[in-house]
Amino acid sequence: MPDFAKQKKQKEYQKYVKEVTPTHSLALNMCKAFVTGGAICVIGQIITNWCTSLGMEDQTAASWCSLLLVLLSVILTGFGIYPKLAKFGGAGTLVPITGFANSVAAPAIEYRKEGQVFGIGCKIFTIAGPVILYGLFTSWVLGLIYWVLKTVGAV
Repeated sequence: MPDFAKQKKQKEYQKYVKEVTPTHSLALNMCKAFVTGGAICVIGQIITNWCTSLGMEDQTAASWCSLLLVLLSVILTGFGIYPKLAKFGGAGTLVPITGFANSVAAPAIEYRKEGQVFGIGCKIFTIAGPVILYGLFTSWVLGLIYWVLKTVGAV
């Protein structure tokens, strides 16, 4: 009898899990990410073209584009708009530079009530910190490999 009750309870639980688990359309999610990421890239291109039309060199225009996209991302994060965009666009909003800016700004905004040191200072790089750490480490390793290959004469 206990086994029967246990199996019945397990079947009911599995039925409940199927009911509450959201279903996602991979094709739809990919389209949303493509459109959202594409829109961010179009905005970036508009900024770059505008800066170039003001007489800036390509390198300077690209720097201003990055700066303005990061600023826009932080402002949208502060007003709670960027998380809604990220929920809709998924990786389309999280992969570009704007997603990185959001990952730095969001914890700072969330933990500001805990103070400058223990709130913002401790939490600001909770998401972006590993990206920065492994990015620096990987660039160091690749630089070391390049140096060794150059020293040997292979490059």
